[in-house]
Amino acid sequence: MNTDPVRSFNADSLPVHIFAHQDDMSSAAATEVNDYLCATINNQGSAAAILATGNSQIQFLEKLSAIGEVDWSKMTLFHMDEYLGIDKDHSASFRKYMRERVEQVVRPAAFHYIKGDALEPLKECRRYTDLLAAQPIDLCCLGVGENGHIAFNDPPVADFSDPESVKIVQLDEVCRQQQHGEGHFPTFDSVPQYAFTLTIPALCQANKMVCLCPETRKAKIAKIALQGEISTNCPVSYLRKQSQCVMYMDEESASLL
Repeated sequence: MNTDPVRSFNADSLPVHIFAHQDDMSSAAATEVNDYLCATINNQGSAAAILATGNSQIQFLEKLSAIGEVDWSKMTLFHMDEYLGIDKDHSASFRKYMRERVEQVVRPAAFHYIKGDALEPLKECRRYTDLLAAQPIDLCCLGVGENGHIAFNDPPVADFSDPESVKIVQLDEVCRQQQHGEGHFPTFDSVPQYAFTLTIPALCQANKMVCLCPETRKAKIAKIALQGEISTNCPVSYLRKQSQCVMYMDEESASLL
């Protein structure tokens, strides 16, 4: 397997690495994250990370856990979004995704979950905000939505200067279509209309960010993100201002660049 990029460039402050295949991309990202977390734990005794769900993360998370070098007993983990009103065992729940793909595999010291079915959602926002405020974030691993969202910061609700860390947002139609198209819900109408999300400033507080953007269906938004204007019309474009971030792509997602 070749984990060297076929080409690299900078989009403003954002380094971008393009790999021949998604498998190579995932391996390279997993190696970088593994090395960073090992060094961070070695230097400060523990580390904290915000992780993303979504199809782009599956292979990456499998490869990261398979390396087996991170001392997960010294890791505190967060996730970045969850559907409003959904319970932790729903097949599309991000808590279920994280529990099965991460927590039960690597057994971190703590995994703080957003309770999508909390009876008082605004109190849940405050609770999670307090957890984030009490824990400096070393790493944020994220993906890119087909509408350019990061977490559930869709274009209509994205705010680069958001005063909140966690908020409830209405999902736009493109985002909901993607959730249905990826097989997470049986029909478009069954996709929730609202969700909890970490805001863009909350994600960007991390000392290091690793963004994965594979597949042909991300090619159009990747071109806008990296070559268009930096705007909430394409929230991921804001990563071009984050020098602590690196973006990983494959040849398919980079096909229009």
